[in-house]
Amino acid sequence: MDALLGTGPRRARGCLGAAGPTSSGRAARTPAAPWARFSAWLECVCVVTFDLELGQALELVYPNDFRLTDKEKSSICYLSFPDSHSGCLGDTQFSFRMRQCGGQRSPWHADDRHYNSRAPVALQREPAHYFGYVYFRQVKDSSVKRGYFQKALGSSPTGRHPGSSVLGFLLSNNSGVQVRRSWGSCPVKLVGRATLGQLQSLVLVSRLPFVRLFQALLSLIAPEYFDKLAPCLEAVCSEIDQWPAPAPGQTLNLPVMGVVVQVRIPSRVDKSESSPPKQFDQENLLPAPVVLASVHELDLFRCFRPVLTHMQTLWELMLLGEPLLVLAPSPDVSSEMVLALTSCLQPLRFCCDFRPYFTIHDSEFKEFTTRTQAPPNVVLGVTNPFFIKTLQHWPHILRVGEPKMSGDLPKQVKLKKPSRLKTLDTKPGLYTAYTAHLHRDKALLKRLLKGVQKKRPSDVQSALLRRHLLELTQSFIIPLEHYMASLMPLQKSITPWKTPPQIQPFSQDDFLRSLEHAGPQLTCILKGDWLGLYRRFFKSPHFDGWYRQRHKEMALKLEALHLEAICEANIETWMKDKSEVEVVDLVLKLREKLVRAQGHQLPVKEATLQRAQLYIETVIGSLPKDLQAVLCPP
Repeated sequence: MDALLGTGPRRARGCLGAAGPTSSGRAARTPAAPWARFSAWLECVCVVTFDLELGQALELVYPNDFRLTDKEKSSICYLSFPDSHSGCLGDTQFSFRMRQCGGQRSPWHADDRHYNSRAPVALQREPAHYFGYVYFRQVKDSSVKRGYFQKALGSSPTGRHPGSSVLGFLLSNNSGVQVRRSWGSCPVKLVGRATLGQLQSLVLVSRLPFVRLFQALLSLIAPEYFDKLAPCLEAVCSEIDQWPAPAPGQTLNLPVMGVVVQVRIPSRVDKSESSPPKQFDQENLLPAPVVLASVHELDLFRCFRPVLTHMQTLWELMLLGEPLLVLAPSPDVSSEMVLALTSCLQPLRFCCDFRPYFTIHDSEFKEFTTRTQAPPNVVLGVTNPFFIKTLQHWPHILRVGEPKMSGDLPKQVKLKKPSRLKTLDTKPGLYTAYTAHLHRDKALLKRLLKGVQKKRPSDVQSALLRRHLLELTQSFIIPLEHYMASLMPLQKSITPWKTPPQIQPFSQDDFLRSLEHAGPQLTCILKGDWLGLYRRFFKSPHFDGWYRQRHKEMALKLEALHLEAICEANIETWMKDKSEVEVVDLVLKLREKLVRAQGHQLPVKEATLQRAQLYIETVIGSLPKDLQAVLCPP
């Protein structure tokens, strides 16, 4: 028990235990080391406890050799609990995203490039952020002297934060007296009824955005953990350490706690589908697997029910990378709304920052709330109305109310001017002065409304909405893709013994002129100011991210075509009148291209790689012995 509370000696690797000294680096693990497979899915698992006297404590880590900085520890502590304005009772699941604070990468992250090269851009591993997936529970506990006892299990090491308060819960002593705790220089009134109870959270921290998978995993793990504690957690982590690594395009069977969870990791070559994937390889599995339709897709219709009439405006705000504050009644509503909004642009990469759940205690609070510069390009999910006052200078604020579970379509939030925003008792609405460039799709709204009337399943409604957003984004991006492809040099202009020609520069004026004959009107029925939307898009982070990625891919393709041209040429004829310096230079350049190609950076065939290696050997063999010894040392 001492080890669990952080007062005893550190356990050996592979055991549950408290975190050791803080380090900004990550403990090194070789691919064959313990927990290498576990680390392909999760970074670590932690238990966070809230004590009314001491505040939050990140008290348990698994594996115990994982290290976080003090900032990361503090962020996980605060983000593991709802704040004082969230009436979260019972079991609640939500997620957060936090910035990594330095530290060297461990060897088990070396396969990131291979995974990311095959995964859709929306599912690639985060290079600089962690996702936290939280399972929060409130249970009665008569052993607690006063108020609720809070606990959170998460992916990170331990660290106590004396005196800190968790905002968002109803805390009370056993006599019903109101409890006051200090929050910085501001007193915070935490009011509750005279009820004894226990507040706990289970959190998984990962660099993978598999929200559906990890929520399902939490639903299996959390109830057992709350009942059996550490032994259960150790057994679950050992099972995860036996899982195969996530492989895009493959269906995987993941056993955990007597259940086989079957998932398919999407690949970037997949065609967009609106129906759930079929079940595979079940005849030899006992028990029959639990099939997840998706590892990441949320119920879009449920998330967007109160804002369906403003989907066009919200899609444009996301496309343009505009700052948006989402104020929700609870962390689960906040996190799902933010994740749903950021998924609107698929298959386009969301290049801005986003925080599904954010608190005033976050280390980046000052960075996001400063008035000395323009608001950052971030989608911020919060539950504390304090942000209305602090961020009232932000251009777009979406306030959503409690979700309605009735069969009818809930009352749609109204579009309101920012001047009507009040710091207290702000009603639900989209507060913005932005006017959408495109007209809303009334036919889609009618189909969704008809689906509500006919009690159409929510997943079917979500598929309709997701298909609409996908086609809208594709209609916007296809003209850009076509114009970008026209900037690529012709293949006949690529010769083996000359530097390949450069990609032509992107001209916004030329592109806008091309829209008259090859614009989005060819694939989209929506009318409006498409030119104005493209002009604003050119100034957004998403255009910069899209252009950089496409230019990089085209440059690699150009290099691959050049390598193929060299391999198809007669190298012996070329060497006849060349000096030794020119021949050695060719060897060095061919080797560089070969290394890049073998590292999956150049899109070339295996036969081309073999021919390039043969050419290198042929060229080296034609050189004097002294140069051969230099180029091929023993």
